[in-house]
Amino acid sequence: MRLAPLTLLPSSALSILREMARHVLRHPVVGVLAVARDESGKYLLIRRADTGTWSMPGGTLEWGETLRTALAREVKEESGATVSSIGRLVGVYTRPDRDPRFHAVTIVVEVTVDASRLGPSNPLEIREAKLFERNELPASLAMGAEDMLRDALEGEGLPILE
Repeated sequence: MRLAPLTLLPSSALSILREMARHVLRHPVVGVLAVARDESGKYLLIRRADTGTWSMPGGTLEWGETLRTALAREVKEESGATVSSIGRLVGVYTRPDRDPRFHAVTIVVEVTVDASRLGPSNPLEIREAKLFERNELPASLAMGAEDMLRDALEGEGLPILE
């Protein structure tokens, strides 16, 4: 009879492995979300393919990536727009039930974009990118992000530091 390799380890080692797996696999991911406006002040939103709802462009921070780099990459991938400047930090949001896929710590930042060429790079993920006047913004957003947008519209925020 052949035993599974992990069953050959002492119980104390298995306990340590379980604890390590819990820490690695059950940690929140770091997300970035851009409250993006073009030079005329219109807001850039993307329509998600999975829910069909509007959202601000964003995603997860990749290993070795700075916040600035992640914001520029996600805005470009999801909308086709180019980040021309980074504004203030709107807030950091940690509500565990916001995204059913995982628990994210989301950093929301204002950015200014050149939106002269809109179009997502992956239409299976994002259906479209569109500019909205402030009074045209949708009442509800994907993943319950209405509070993030409201805070951007009303809040003071902080400057982004390296």
